[in-house]
Amino acid sequence: MHENTPVTDLPVAVIGAGPIGLAAAAHLSTRGIEPIVFEAGSAPAAAVRDWGHIGLFSPWKYNIDDAARTLLKSTDWPEPDGDYLPTGAELVTDYLAPLAETPQLRETIHTQARVIAVSRVGMDRTRTPGRENGAFLVRVQKADGQIEDHHVRAVIDASGTWESPNPLGQAGLPAIGETATREAGRVTSPLPDVLGRDRDQFAGQHALVVGSGHSAANTLLALGELSETAPGTRITWAIRGADPSTVYGGGDQDGLPARGALGARLRHLVETGRIEVHTSVTITKLNSTDGLAVTGTTPDGPVSFDVDRIVPTTGFRPDLDFLREIRLDLDPVVEAPTKLGPLIDPEYHSCGTVAPHGAKLLAHPEKDFFIAGMKSYGRAPTFLMFTGYKQVRSIVAALAGDQTAADRVELVLPETGVCSADIGSSCDAPATTVEDDAGCCVPTEPVTIGIPTGLAHGRSAVREAE
Repeated sequence: MHENTPVTDLPVAVIGAGPIGLAAAAHLSTRGIEPIVFEAGSAPAAAVRDWGHIGLFSPWKYNIDDAARTLLKSTDWPEPDGDYLPTGAELVTDYLAPLAETPQLRETIHTQARVIAVSRVGMDRTRTPGRENGAFLVRVQKADGQIEDHHVRAVIDASGTWESPNPLGQAGLPAIGETATREAGRVTSPLPDVLGRDRDQFAGQHALVVGSGHSAANTLLALGELSETAPGTRITWAIRGADPSTVYGGGDQDGLPARGALGARLRHLVETGRIEVHTSVTITKLNSTDGLAVTGTTPDGPVSFDVDRIVPTTGFRPDLDFLREIRLDLDPVVEAPTKLGPLIDPEYHSCGTVAPHGAKLLAHPEKDFFIAGMKSYGRAPTFLMFTGYKQVRSIVAALAGDQTAADRVELVLPETGVCSADIGSSCDAPATTVEDDAGCCVPTEPVTIGIPTGLAHGRSAVREAE
C-alpha cells in the first residue's frame, strides 16, 4: 500500500479511534493531511462503549475537541449543553459516533484492525542511516486473521490502556492463580455494568472490589444501590493503602463537583457499614477451583475472602509490545515519555492537572512518532480528555511544519480539590516550576497531601523537566 508514494505524501497513521484518536484525525484533516485510523474494536470508540454506563466527571465543555467541533459544525450536529455531565454512552452517541461519520473521517477509519507492530520500512530499530527520512511500516491484523502492512509518514499512538489493566497481585505481578481465575470468568472488567448488562453477576452475590481509584468508587456505589433491591448482595472492598478516606478526595472543594460528590457518597456507604473495608491488603493468591478463595497479607497477618466475583480496579499500564522496533524514550518509573514522567508521577501528583505540554515533551528519538492520550501517561492515572486534545493539536501542528503553533500550548483545567484536601497527613514538598513547550515558567500542580513524595520513592521533591 502506497509503496511508490513519496514519504511526504503518505497518510499519518492514528492508532485507536477513541476520543483522542478521533481528535487527532480531525486535526490532521483540518490541516489537509490524510489520516488513516486503525481501531481494534468493531466500531469507533469501542472502549468507551464498554463503560458507557459510567458518568463522566467533566461536563461537555471539556469533552469536545476544537478541530472535531469544526468538522461537526459542517453537518447538522446539535452541540450538547456545555455544562451537562454526559455518560460514556452519551459521549459516543452525541459526539464520537457523529464525528466518526463526518465526510472527512468516515472513509479513514478502519475497524477490527488491530495494530500488531510498528517499525520503519526496511529497517529494524538498530538501523540508523536514513532512518529519519524513511516511511513507517504499520502492520495490522484484521478480524479474519488477515495481515496487512501500511506505509505512513508518521504515527500517533492513541490506543489507550483499557485492554491492559494492572494485575491484582503484588510487586506489579499477577497473583498466583490470577491468570486461571481470569480465564474462568471470575474476574470482571474494570468497570462492570453492575445495574444493567452485568447485573446477574452481582445480584445476591459476594463481590470483592480491589483498588482505590475512581473506578473502584463507581463500582462500589453501584453495588451499594444493587444491594438495596437484591437480597444477599455483599460488598467487600480491599485497598493497599492504610486509610480509605484517601479515596474520598476533596468533596465540595473539588473543581469537578461530580468527582467530589462521588467520594462523599462512598464515605457514607463505608461509615454505615454497607461496605466492608479491608486496608493494607496485598493479594497473593487466587484459587477458583472450588468457589473463589482470595488470599492476602496485611501488617497484622494473613487475610482471606470467599467471594463470587472480583472487580479489578487497580489501574492500567501501556501495551508497549507492538512498539519494540520503535526507538522510545520512556520514564523509568511510569513509562510515560521521559520529559512528561516527572510531571505526572502518581507519588507526586494524583488529580490530573499537569503543566501545559505538547509535541516537544511528547517526542521520542523516533522522529514523527508520538504517543498521545491516556497511553502517554504510562502507568500514571487520572488522565483528562481535555489534556489529550491539547496534546494532539500540538503534535499535528508539528507534523504540519507549524512549529510556532506546536510550541503554543495552553491548558486550563478545573481546580482540583483532591490535590489540596487535608486527609490527615503532613506529607508535603516545596513548590516548583517547570518549563512548558513555549519556554515559559509555569507552576506545577499543588503537591498532593497524604501521598508519599520525595527521595525515598525514587524522585526528588523538587524536579524540573529538562
